[in-house]
Amino acid sequence: SPPQGPKMLNMTEKGKAGKIQLPREIFQSLSSRTVRVVVTVLNIQRLGMFKVRAGIAHIPLAASTPCRLGSGSVSPTQEVNQMGQVLDDTVVGITVGETSISGLRNPVQLAFTHGQLPNGVTPQCVFWDPSKGTAGGWSSSGCVTQPGDKGTVCSCNHLTFFTLLLNPALDRSTAQSLMAVATAGCGVAMAFSIFTITFCIFLRCRFRSEETLRTNLGLHVNLVGSLLLLNLAFLLNSGLSGGTQPRTCKVLGGLTHYCLLCCFTWMMLEGCHLYLLFVKVLGTYIHHYLAKLCLVGWGFPALVVGVAGVIGSYGEYSLQTVNHQVIAHLCWITSEYLLVHYITNCGYFGLIFLFNMAVFGLVTQKSCCLQGPGAVQGDRKTWKVALGAVGLFCLLGATWALAFLTHGTSSAPVLYLFTILNSLQGIFIFIWLVFLYYPKTKETAGSLSHIIRHDKTITVSQD
Repeated sequence: SPPQGPKMLNMTEKGKAGKIQLPREIFQSLSSRTVRVVVTVLNIQRLGMFKVRAGIAHIPLAASTPCRLGSGSVSPTQEVNQMGQVLDDTVVGITVGETSISGLRNPVQLAFTHGQLPNGVTPQCVFWDPSKGTAGGWSSSGCVTQPGDKGTVCSCNHLTFFTLLLNPALDRSTAQSLMAVATAGCGVAMAFSIFTITFCIFLRCRFRSEETLRTNLGLHVNLVGSLLLLNLAFLLNSGLSGGTQPRTCKVLGGLTHYCLLCCFTWMMLEGCHLYLLFVKVLGTYIHHYLAKLCLVGWGFPALVVGVAGVIGSYGEYSLQTVNHQVIAHLCWITSEYLLVHYITNCGYFGLIFLFNMAVFGLVTQKSCCLQGPGAVQGDRKTWKVALGAVGLFCLLGATWALAFLTHGTSSAPVLYLFTILNSLQGIFIFIWLVFLYYPKTKETAGSLSHIIRHDKTITVSQD
């Protein structure tokens, strides 16, 4: 602090100190043979500096004068969360001589030492830019954030006041609002999932002789059934996770993971079925076709969850702010086993989505190119074709792709969009089935068989 004046780091402070590496380029450009290198470490909480409140920044003039940005080029300004928390309330200023230094080809590297950050918190290297906003603010232009051995490394092409800004994943009010929206959406989706299953069973009973139609409807029933179980598991999870016993929480976390993997797997099977029905078109007969699909759709996720449970992946997962304040409890994959989440959820769905989108493109191309008795009818309304495409897109997991866009983001509008669309997937499938199936059940043998019939062959059949 200023009354005490500058001092050397003692051993206690040195244990948590970072590291600074200056490139040779800085000293080669100086005309003087002797220069003074000054590193200033400021505790902004005690000094009341570098504060951003309601768009107004506060920094004493004396703190901004030692180092000025030069006219060198920097990278375009990136978005910075001005309300993020500064790591340990510490800002590091670097000056070399009396010259402003910027536009370095070899960057200055600052290693900020810190422990494991709370779940969802994203570190970002920033510097204080007096020209930002009305009275200055944090900027990341010219700085690159990289993970280090014991913390985070900032590589910047200029000298000024640097710090590591911790961007919170969610605040308490936003998390509570998202949970309320997700709960309401899941409740509505469960009701429409029940309507969809009832509708599909009705059609299967009414058109017993249409094997392809019955197979398609059986697939849809299993997919919608997995969505129903997933929504139910989420409601149980959000309602019971706060006060459950550790063993019960492990079971609930495994059940939620199982329902999620079942949902992903049935999306993949829908894509495989479309490929066999409309792309491969071999007229082959598969014995007990739907039963084999059920074995994969419900059995493979059980195998994955069983392995994850044996290694102890499930337990209480807490969403926290940068101040380590818990804003939500879930029974899920614990923080120590995040690799299980990335492999079994993110990686697994990524492969499924890429495959389904490739099938979607092939089916769309084939439906547009085929001519003759199996071509698209000329009197078919465009909006019905568009509705069928959108519904099929949703059926193959398009809404879940937003999870990759929102993973790790703190943007509330994007999170709300993903929560609403994903919780309403059951409604989209119900509307698609009603509009696409019911008016055409007397004329077709499947969900898209009125669009394509190749050489009057049926690709997939079952006992």
